[in-house]
Amino acid sequence: MVTQVFVTGGTGFIGSHVVRSLLESNYRVRALVRPQSRLDNLVGLDIEQVTGEVNSPELAQQMQGCDAVCHVAAHYSLWRRDRPRLHQVNVLGTRQVLQAAQTAGVERIVYTSSVAAIGVKPGGQVADETYQSPPQGLISAYKQSKYWAEQEAMQAIARGQDIVIVNPSTPIGPRDIKPTPTGDIILRFLQRRMPAYVNTGLNFIDVRDVARGHVLALERGQTGERYILGHQNLSLKAFLDKLAHHTGLSAPRYTVPLWLPLAVAWIDEILLAKLGKSPSVPLDGVRMSAEPMYYDASKAVRDLGLPQSNLDDAIVAAIDWFEGIGNRESGIGNRESGIGEK
Repeated sequence: MVTQVFVTGGTGFIGSHVVRSLLESNYRVRALVRPQSRLDNLVGLDIEQVTGEVNSPELAQQMQGCDAVCHVAAHYSLWRRDRPRLHQVNVLGTRQVLQAAQTAGVERIVYTSSVAAIGVKPGGQVADETYQSPPQGLISAYKQSKYWAEQEAMQAIARGQDIVIVNPSTPIGPRDIKPTPTGDIILRFLQRRMPAYVNTGLNFIDVRDVARGHVLALERGQTGERYILGHQNLSLKAFLDKLAHHTGLSAPRYTVPLWLPLAVAWIDEILLAKLGKSPSVPLDGVRMSAEPMYYDASKAVRDLGLPQSNLDDAIVAAIDWFEGIGNRESGIGNRESGIGEK
C-alpha cells in the first residue's frame, strides 16, 4: 500500500496542487525543493521538504522510505537559447528520477508529461492518447524535450518499472505563481494589456482537477498507459469572452493576422538578440498558435474518474488569486513564453 509519496516540482503551479490533493487523500508527502525555489505555494502544509535537484546524485537516498513518486518537475521555456537547459532538466532529469526511484525501491511512479509531447492534429482536429506527432514535427524545443522525456519513461516501463504517464492540457486556477502562459494571458487581460488576440484555441481544465488526476493515476492508472488530463476545448476568443464576463472588462475585439506577431518575434528573437538586446516575444510561441491545440480527455474520465469541474469556477478562482495575493504580494511578472501547454 502506498502511504508516502515523493513529489518533484511541488513548489510550482501543478505540483503544489498535487501536494495538496495527496494530503487530502491522506498520503504523507516528501517534496523535493530546489535551493532557489520560492516556497510560497507550500506554506502551512504538513509535509517533509528535502533540498535538491532532479539531476542530483543524492536523489535515490532522498527517496528512501517512499512508496511512490510523482515526478511533476519540468523546465518550461519557448526560447530557442534554452534548448540545452530543457534537455538537461526535462530529459536527463527524468532519466535520473526514474533511475533513483528504482535504486530506492520505489514501487509506483506517476510521470507528469504534457499534451505538448503528443502534438497537435492538423486543422484543429481533436487528438487523444493514440495520436502522436513525429518529434521533428513538434514546435519548440520544449515540446520536443517533453516527447523525449516521455520516451525515457516508456523505456523504463519496458525494463519493468511501474510507471503511469499523465498528460495535462492547459490548467487554470489559483497559485499560478510564475505565471504559466495561460496565467499570463489572464494577468495581461486584468491589466488591460491585451488589445488584440491570435485566432487559436486550447484545451482547458481546472488545475485542481489536474492534481486530482495525478492521485487517481497513482491509485487506478494502468502501467504503461498515458492519460490526457483535460476538459474543455475553447477558442482563445471564447476564453477571453469568459474573462470579460467574470471581470466586467471588455474583451479584445480584433484578431491579429499570424504574420504580424511572427514578424515581430523573428525580429525580436533572431535579430535584436544578436545585438545584445533582450527579446520579449519567443518565435516558437507564436508558431505554436498557428493551429488550435484541442484534446480529448475521455479516457481519463472513463478509466480514472477524472473530475470535469466547471471551467468558470477555475477562471474565477484564477482571477481572484491574481487580483489578490498573486498580484499584490507575489511579485508576479510576465512569463518569457507564449501561448501553449504546460
